[in-house]
Parts: sequence; structure tokens; C-alpha cells
Amino acid sequence: MKRQFLFGLLILISFGSYAQSEKEDSLQMRAIYDEALVRGEAYSNLHYLCKNIGNRVSGSANAQKAVDWSFDLMENYQFDKVWLQEIMVPNWKRGSIENCFIQDADGNDIGLSITALGGSIGSNGVLAAEVIEVNSLEDLNNRDNKEIEGKIVFINQAFDQRFIRTGSAYGACGGIRWNGAAEASNKGAIAVINRSLSSKDDDFPHTGSMGYRDSIPKIPAMAISTEDSNFLSQFILDGNTKMSLELNCEMHPDTISYNVIAEITGAKIPEKVMVVGGHLDSWDIGEGAHDDGAGVVQSLEVLRIFKALNIQPEHTLRCVFYMNEENGTRGATAYAEWAKLNEDEIPWVAMESDAGGFTPRGFSVQADDIYFEAISEWMDLFNPYYANLLTKGHGGVDIGKLEDQGTVLIGYIPDSQRYFDLHHSDNDVFENVNKRELQLGAATMASLLYLIDTHGLPEKIKD
Repeated sequence: MKRQFLFGLLILISFGSYAQSEKEDSLQMRAIYDEALVRGEAYSNLHYLCKNIGNRVSGSANAQKAVDWSFDLMENYQFDKVWLQEIMVPNWKRGSIENCFIQDADGNDIGLSITALGGSIGSNGVLAAEVIEVNSLEDLNNRDNKEIEGKIVFINQAFDQRFIRTGSAYGACGGIRWNGAAEASNKGAIAVINRSLSSKDDDFPHTGSMGYRDSIPKIPAMAISTEDSNFLSQFILDGNTKMSLELNCEMHPDTISYNVIAEITGAKIPEKVMVVGGHLDSWDIGEGAHDDGAGVVQSLEVLRIFKALNIQPEHTLRCVFYMNEENGTRGATAYAEWAKLNEDEIPWVAMESDAGGFTPRGFSVQADDIYFEAISEWMDLFNPYYANLLTKGHGGVDIGKLEDQGTVLIGYIPDSQRYFDLHHSDNDVFENVNKRELQLGAATMASLLYLIDTHGLPEKIKD
């Protein structure tokens, strides 16, 4: 009887301790959300980045302005350390000419909404040829070379609207942008036009990275808006195939840029580092508001919230603004290489925000099941904030470079339904970011990092 009583008492004590801890966590999270919503600075920081600096393609003057502003802002917050990490980045310039016309049956030129893909060569004057439509890279590769030779290839592959998470639709057709020029050139095409990777029908073309292969001649590559994709498809079906285009974009030698880094040094275990970040660069159309201005200001807001609430992390909390995610990931690679060589630190946890500043939904975890299960035990605490989704999956492009060092990779997941309406287009501007959604996201990120810092994660059992 005495033994049973003691066992029951231990259960009650354990349950009481757990309940007390959960209550403390809930109260601290409430304070984090209150700070972000009432006194948050992410939105005002994003306004400055978008309106005073603007888009920030790697190697540009605006990218350097963004570096300088970020460094000064981090120093003004008086974090424990702020520094720049020098890197070499690609230096592609769009140029001032982006024209594409199709000729109707009466010989009239009709302009189309196009934009050069990042990394494309110029056209070296006006290119005029027949345009041929294909529906996918597979369709292109199945065509006889004689059908393609000397023509402009139009790859008209639309988003699959059946995907609930729009990133899956983006991934399913992303290959047309990266591989389209090489595949078309391999069959003798002189240029390629891709349907914009967007879930919305509008007149805004969406840019993004494309690639060449050394063994295949380089040809100009551009994206056309979804509305004009539909128009062009019908135009070709009606027998109108004469097209002319001109681009004067070009690649320049690599140039110097920087990652911008700040940290609050851990009070008890400073050698274990929790990284939170996004990419400072953007494409050179729009303002890079959702991609990824939102991500960097949310990441910085995490550190500001910790400091404002006097939350002294046990582990080092570090914010990294990566440079050159869009067309090279040079910043992420440089940071990962530095982390690998820095024997005084352990890159313990890394979180990335690079999916827009929309309403928070939760997180994805790219790590062993033991970490996923540990994090899942805290998700009920996010129920009041409707941000309790936890999935196994991709952590992020930039933090992915840390994977081979055993880092637990966590991707912040906002609602995805509108992201690719704006992504890489002139529509990605500050006005299309909602203040409350942005600041809720920062609070959600800060809350999970607080829980990880406070309670730790289990040690991985070695094989």
C-alpha cells in the first residue's frame, strides 16, 4: 500500500510539474504575441526596405544598400554581436530592353507581357522566327528536332490547381524555367518563352532563375504572363506564328557582397547556436516584399522580441540575412562552410522564413523523427494562434546547406494560397503585405525558438 501511495504521489508531482511548465510556456508565448502585435517593428522595417531601397538582386547597388541598412539596424538594436560575412556573388543585369511581339494575319504587331529570366543572355538585336507551342518539357523532348529547329519555343505548362499547398504546384512545373532553354536549344530552338509560374491569371510576368549547360548553345529565355500565355496559345491555334523579340540582359563578372549577421549570445550553452533567417536579396522586379523581405524582417524581429521581453536565451540565438538565394545560394554556402570550420560552435537548430508574410500555419521539420516528435509535443500551445500545423518536409533553401552537419532544420509555414500570385513579379510590393499577418508570423517563429531554447531537444541516439 505504501509503495502504491508513493508511486501515485510521484505521478501527481510529475503531472503537476508538467502542468506548471505548460502554463509558464503559455504565458510567455502570450507575451511574445502581445509584443509582436502591439509594439512590433517588422512591418515598419519592411516598409523601409521596400520603399527606401527596393528590389535587391545580387550584385546590384540596391543589394549593397540593403546590406548597409541591415547592419546599421542590427547595431541600433544593440545585439551582442553584429558582423558581415564577405562573399562573391553573380552579377546579372536585366538591361533596359524587353520586347516581344506576335504578328496577326493583317501584319499588325501585338505586344506581349514578358520578362527576362534571371541569368538569360541577351538576343543580340531583334530575333524573328516562328513560334511553336509545347505543353511540357516531356512534350518538347518528344518532338522531332525538325519541328523545333530555328524556332522560338513556347512552353505553356500551367500550375496544377489541384494542389492545396501551392508550393507543390510550383515544384511540379519549376523545371520548365530552369531547364527550358537548354532543352529547347538542344533541339535547335533560337529562344524559349515559359508560361509564368503563377497560380493566378493576370498580366504580370514572373521571373526567376534559369540555367544553361556548357555543352549546349545558350539562347535567350523569358517568361510570359499567364493571361498572355492563354492569348498566345489561342493565337498560335488560329495560325498566327510570326514572333519577334529583343532582350539586352547580360552577365557581368562576380562581385563582392555580404551576409549580415547578428546574435544574442547564449547565457548557459553559447556554443549551441539557433539560427533564424531569410534571404536579403530579391529579384529585380517588384520590391521583394514577400520574397523575402518578409522573412528577413520576421527573423530580426525574433531577436528584437527576445531582447524587448528580457528573455535571455540559454543557447546562442543568431539571425542571418543570407545574400544570393535567388540565383546561386552563395551566402548560404559560405555560412555553412564557415559553421563547419568553426569548431567552437555547434549549428544546433536552424529556422528559415522564405514562403511569404501571410497568416502563420505552423512549421515543417527536416530532421530525424526523434526531433519531429519532440517538437510535436508543443504544438497544442499554438492552438490559440491557429498555427499548429507540423509536417515533415523541407526546411528551406538557405538552411538546407547545414543539413550534413546534423542541424535540425525548421521551415516556417505561412498560408500559401496567394504567394505565387505575387512571387517574382512586379506585384511583390509592400502594399501586398498585411501588417497583422506579418507580425503574427514573427511571434510564431519566436515562440517555437523560445520553447526549443527552454526545454531543449533530445540527444540523437547514435547508430
